[in-house]
Amino acid sequence: MRTGGRPAGTNCWPTRCRCPMPSPCPRTCRLSSSGSRARGSTGSSVGSRTTMRSRGPTWPNGSSRLLEVISSSSSRPGDCNARPIETSCDLTCLPGPQMTSPAPPLSSSGAARSGENRTIWVIWLVYGAFYFCRTNISAAVPGLSESTDRGGLGFSTEQVGWILASLKIAYGVGQLVNGQLSERVAPRILLSIGMFCSALLNITFGLSTGFYFLLFVWAANGYCQSLGWTPCVRVVGNWIPLSRRGWALGVIGTGYQITLGLTYLIASESADRFGWRGAMFVPSALLGISGVVMLLTLRESPAGGRIRESLDDASHELIERPGVRETLYLTFYNPTLWLLGLSLGLLNACRYGFLDWGLKHLMEVQQTTIGKAGLKYCVIAVGAAAGSFLAGIATDRLFGGRRAPVIAILLTILGLATLLYESVSRTSTTGTVLLLVVIGFCIYGPQVLLVGTAPVDLAHRGTAAAAAGFVNFIGYMGAATGDVVTGIYSSGSEDSWQVTIYIWASWAFAAALTTGVLWNTTARQVGLLPSWLPKMIAMVSLLTAAGVLQLAGGPVWLTAGIGLALVLVALSGVERILPLAAAGLALAGLIGLFIVPLGSEDLSGWLIVVSRVSLGLATLTALMVFVEKR
Repeated sequence: MRTGGRPAGTNCWPTRCRCPMPSPCPRTCRLSSSGSRARGSTGSSVGSRTTMRSRGPTWPNGSSRLLEVISSSSSRPGDCNARPIETSCDLTCLPGPQMTSPAPPLSSSGAARSGENRTIWVIWLVYGAFYFCRTNISAAVPGLSESTDRGGLGFSTEQVGWILASLKIAYGVGQLVNGQLSERVAPRILLSIGMFCSALLNITFGLSTGFYFLLFVWAANGYCQSLGWTPCVRVVGNWIPLSRRGWALGVIGTGYQITLGLTYLIASESADRFGWRGAMFVPSALLGISGVVMLLTLRESPAGGRIRESLDDASHELIERPGVRETLYLTFYNPTLWLLGLSLGLLNACRYGFLDWGLKHLMEVQQTTIGKAGLKYCVIAVGAAAGSFLAGIATDRLFGGRRAPVIAILLTILGLATLLYESVSRTSTTGTVLLLVVIGFCIYGPQVLLVGTAPVDLAHRGTAAAAAGFVNFIGYMGAATGDVVTGIYSSGSEDSWQVTIYIWASWAFAAALTTGVLWNTTARQVGLLPSWLPKMIAMVSLLTAAGVLQLAGGPVWLTAGIGLALVLVALSGVERILPLAAAGLALAGLIGLFIVPLGSEDLSGWLIVVSRVSLGLATLTALMVFVEKR
């Protein structure tokens, strides 16, 4: 290892290392501390690991650095013999009296500094306030489907379902985009755009009447809502040391649970007094006021710079991480993430059944007003806060950090409670309130584990953030599908709500079974999907979509485009860019299905939902074929 020269009387540490990675054996350079000072260069080899001690100056704290070169195993013996690899590091030097003098002070990660606790509570308010203009639409749903002569818009419940689904689709896409955006744009700017634009879009929604315009407005609101979480996480990372960060995020997490309950109270009472449009106007004012408070009180980072845990953090960039394409490959081909995403999608379908449609259900089965329904329904936040807090503790204390058992158990209880809720909600107000507390507990306990902890635990090294984003994306696609299905089944016959709630329960049971497959799975057991599987799924999905469109009398050009995408996927071995073009065609077909009317009105329900889901799955699996390692 060559460290290069340094000026006398300086404090130096590496800022850039180059680690050659000769084919066919990928290697990873990793820096780790050593307790003693190096006096020369030594090397030792055990199996596929070669450890080289650095020669030259010590680190400012008096310790040297070890460079570990780790060779991955190969299927062919002899391919990856461990051997020293010449590695060069540049040094950044600051003036100092001697080599071992203290380094420039970093922000302490010990006791809370001035402003930390205030920042936590400001973020608690800011992110929680986003829910004023997200959950409030549940109080407007009855008005959207009410007849025009009674002040409603006269939409069918299926149309209302698509409006609700548009927010989830845009939110899921926004989660994928904003993770990168939040690293480049100041948090106050992103939060300002998200909060003020969401408030304005809610006001616009309340002033509008056309279905397609409302669909667009609520989708735009979904993207603005997605600007809330990632900037908040960045501010927390700037202010709060790792030793207190878990506690801080736990406190912040209670904010949106409390706001959830407040939104039911405020929005339902506003709708009761001012009509369904009041459910859009009053929460918008609250979000706007919260945005002003954010601008006045939020500081993005401490005056002395963001928290730095140690010198390891200063040289964090020395750790080699996968590139974008490899990150996508390790994420898309991780089978556990697909199972977690499917489980979260099923849970979200059930979750948003209660959150988006619950007030309308109570109004109809209990023959009550929207205000009284909201008063009963707000207790779901009590169970939600308790479930969010206790689920993580249970995984650590009862199952040794394994998340799947707790998730599966709570989802099973959720399915049983949902089945019981269907009959109890018709006969007992007290029973309804108690069951809503249990349902809130069993929804948000698994949800907080599935959106963050579980995917991070089971992600491949260096892909934790991408894994969490991928699972969340699939989860919101499931939520969107659930809203549409609920809209289709919740109107018509007298027992429509009974059938709908049984569907919610089936989603909870299916999510429990899906997660149960991972009961004993740990990170060491995570592998990769076979390369042929995404290609096969993409082709089957495209065939399904084309067949359904033929039955439903879809336009010929749309069917032809899907057929061309099928051919491109089949020829993916010829040219690498072909599956990317196929993904683009599948996505264009998916967008077209939302715009182009179909010829057969009788087949525009379930079959069209199937075709849309098939095209969405084809888009994702075609991208998997594109990023596949060859």
